[in-house]
Amino acid sequence: MLAAQRLRYEVFVEELGAKVSDEDHAARLERDEFDPFFDHLLLIDSRRNPAHLQDVVGVYRLMPPEGFANAGRYYSDTEFDLSNVLRSGRRLLEIGRSCVHRDMRGGAGMLLLWNALAEYVLERGIEVMFGAASFHGTDVAALARPLSLLHHFHAAPPALTVKARPTHRVDMNLLPVADLDRAAAMAMVPPLIKAYLRLGGHVSDGAWIDRSFNTTDVCLVMDTARMSAKHRDFYTRKQGRAA
Repeated sequence: MLAAQRLRYEVFVEELGAKVSDEDHAARLERDEFDPFFDHLLLIDSRRNPAHLQDVVGVYRLMPPEGFANAGRYYSDTEFDLSNVLRSGRRLLEIGRSCVHRDMRGGAGMLLLWNALAEYVLERGIEVMFGAASFHGTDVAALARPLSLLHHFHAAPPALTVKARPTHRVDMNLLPVADLDRAAAMAMVPPLIKAYLRLGGHVSDGAWIDRSFNTTDVCLVMDTARMSAKHRDFYTRKQGRAA
C-alpha cells in the first residue's frame, strides 16, 4: 500500500498538482482514510527497487461490497449522489485512483491492469462498476466541448443515474448538439474515460469540481452485463499478468 501511495503521490501531486497535507508531502505519499477499506491492485516491475517503493508502477483501488460494509460509505459519495446505484440491489464495485508510472505509459501497463481488473470483476460476480474519473484542471469553459459530448451522448440510464452533488456541481450541458464537433470533442476526453465509454460505460448527471485534486470529475457507471461481446473479449484478453 505504501508503494501504491508513493506512486499516487508522484502522479497526482507532483505531476497533476493535487494538494495533500504537510505530513504527506514530507512522506511523499498520497493517501486518505478510505485506503484501508479498498483492495489495491498493483502492477509490479520486478526490475525496480522495492526497498525504495519503486517497484509498483501501476495502481487501481477497488472497493467490493465487503469493503463497503466495513467503510460504511463510498469515496465517490462525497462528490456524487449514488442513491440509484445503491438501490439497484446489484453487486457493486467502486474503482478509482488509477494511475501508471510515467515510464510505463503508452505501452502495455494499463492493459495489464485492466486484464487483472477483469479477472477481479468476474471472480467476484460484480454487476456494476462505478467511480470518479477526472479531467485535468478546473477551467470549465476549456472543457465545454468534451463535457457536452458526454452529456448528450453518454448519459446513464435512469436506473443507474448518478448526480453530482450541488456544492461543487457543474452542468455538463454547456453546448448544444448542433455546435459540437464530435471528433474534436472526443479527442479532448482522457484515454481512461474513453476506454470506459468503449466498454459501454455512462457518465453522471453533472460534473464536480475537485479543487484539492485540480480536476473536474465525472462519475462513470458501467453495467458489466451490458458489455458487448466484442468489448468483453477485449476487456478480458490476457496478454500478461498483474499482481
